[in-house]
This record gives sequence, structure tokens and C-alpha cells, in this order.
Amino acid sequence: MSTSQQPDPRDRPARLTVGVVGAGRVGPALAASLQLAGHRPVAASGVSDASRRRAALLLPDVPLVTPAEVLQRADLVLLTVPDDALPDLVEGLARTGAVRPGQLIVHTSGRYGAKVLDPALRAGALPLALHPAMTFTGTPVDVQRLAGCSFGVTAPEELRLAAEALVIEMGGEPEWIAEDMRPLYHAALALGANHLVTLVAQSMELLRAAGVEAPDRMLGPLLGAALDNALRSGDAALTGPVARGDAGTVAAHVDQLRRHAPQTVAGYLAMARAAADRALAHGLLKPELAEDLLGVLADGGHGTHGTEGAAG
Repeated sequence: MSTSQQPDPRDRPARLTVGVVGAGRVGPALAASLQLAGHRPVAASGVSDASRRRAALLLPDVPLVTPAEVLQRADLVLLTVPDDALPDLVEGLARTGAVRPGQLIVHTSGRYGAKVLDPALRAGALPLALHPAMTFTGTPVDVQRLAGCSFGVTAPEELRLAAEALVIEMGGEPEWIAEDMRPLYHAALALGANHLVTLVAQSMELLRAAGVEAPDRMLGPLLGAALDNALRSGDAALTGPVARGDAGTVAAHVDQLRRHAPQTVAGYLAMARAAADRALAHGLLKPELAEDLLGVLADGGHGTHGTEGAAG
């Protein structure tokens, strides 16, 4: 986005009243960041005790009301509900007349673009899809983490500057995502962030089983360096027995996982196959070593490359 282009007043409105429908981990944090930019949170909706606690922590003195009342009070409404609940919520709010002409309706789903807000658009609202590429804890630290956080932005072209301006006010970096690319964009983020949590949790469990007293302390520097190298160098950062073609070592890994944590074997094999394919394609894995390695991965470590191969 060009920083030299000046948005008109409609693109960067004066201070807005802000409402949150769905006081999960995301909505209160975004509303709190908008408050720091000078906007005024006026209402939120939340059903569970956890939602009420989050709202009280991040948006003190903001009343909890029904979703329809949130829309009645706010110029800018954040719809921060689970992806699967979003279409029905938008349809219901529009059908009951809760949506007002000229109201900014923002959802934070990574999966959907602006079209899911078409019922609100037909009611005269201004639809924006602003998805923060961040994991949230439901605590004040989330507001700090929004500084420099990328947002996947999708909106009608005439509202693009307004959408990007709101992201910048929250301290984020807008990244334009085409409507038909939203599912792929979201899949990419889930592949990296969600699966990373699972992999790290499994790795910590295995280290504890191996007798490591502080697996978090052991993994921290290693994973930090691996992430930094991967972001800088991509596939060139691949290391370890798969990239080296150490079939015996990989077979020993699978053998130990079957004995101590059989629930991790399928994931290990799937990731090892993916790593082997990428290492081979980028010239990191020597073709003459790939055959034995891929054989181990194909038979799940049950072949001739057991622990004897690792010792040899």
C-alpha cells in the first residue's frame, strides 16, 4: 500500500463507537487496540463465563448486551465468532433488521472474504474482512502482539483504503487477499501455526519420556533457530537425518516411537515423507541415498532398516 496516498475522510473516519459480537480471544483484543487508537468500545456480547472474564479484563466498563444491541450502539461492529457460525450470524442480524445503513461490519475469519457479509451489504452496511495472522491468548499481551502483525484484508475495492486504515490503526500491517484466495490463505496459516503447536507439544512429551527435565528450555533455542533459518532460507534450512538420507536413523526413530508413543508415528512418517520430497527436489538429499530412506518411510520402519542399520 502506498503511504503517500491520502485517504479521504470516509476512508479514515473520525472516532468510531466499536462493538464486539463474540467476546472470544480475538474480539476484545482488537477492540482494545482500536481504543488505543482513539475509538470508543461501547458494547460487547458474550455468553460463556470465559467470554465475560475476557471482556472485563480487556474492555472494562463496557457493557455486555445482546448481539442486536451491540449493532444498535456501534458504528463499527467486530464479528469475532467461529468460522462455521459466521454465515448464520450475519444472515440472522440482517434478517432481523439489526444492521444499519453505513455501519462498518468487520469479521475476523481467515476462511471467508467479504462475500459472507453480503446480507449485511444488502442492508446498507460496509463489509470488511480483517483477519489477524496471530494466535491469541485472551489476555492483554494480545494487544501488544498486534504491533507489526499482518492482517489478511479483503473488502470491496471502494472500501480497501478504509480497511487498510483500520488495520494500521491497530498497529498491524495490511496484506490484500483476493476473495477466491481466502481458503488457501487460511489453509497456509493453519498448516504452519496450528500444526507447529501439535509438533512442539509432541516433541516435549517425548523428551520428558526420555528423561529430559526441562524440555521447553531444550527446545527453545533449537526451534527458535530452526524457525529463523526457515523464514530466511526456506528449504535450504532443512537439516537432520531425512535431509542427509540416514535411513537407519529414521528407522530407529520409528521403532522407538512405536514402542513409546505409537500415536506419533503417523505424523512422523507423514512429515518425514514431505521433508524427503522437498529435500530431494532442492538437491539436498542425494538420489543414491533417497531410495533406502523412502523405502523405510513407505513401510513405516518395518523393513530391513531397523536399529541395526542405525548402529551401523
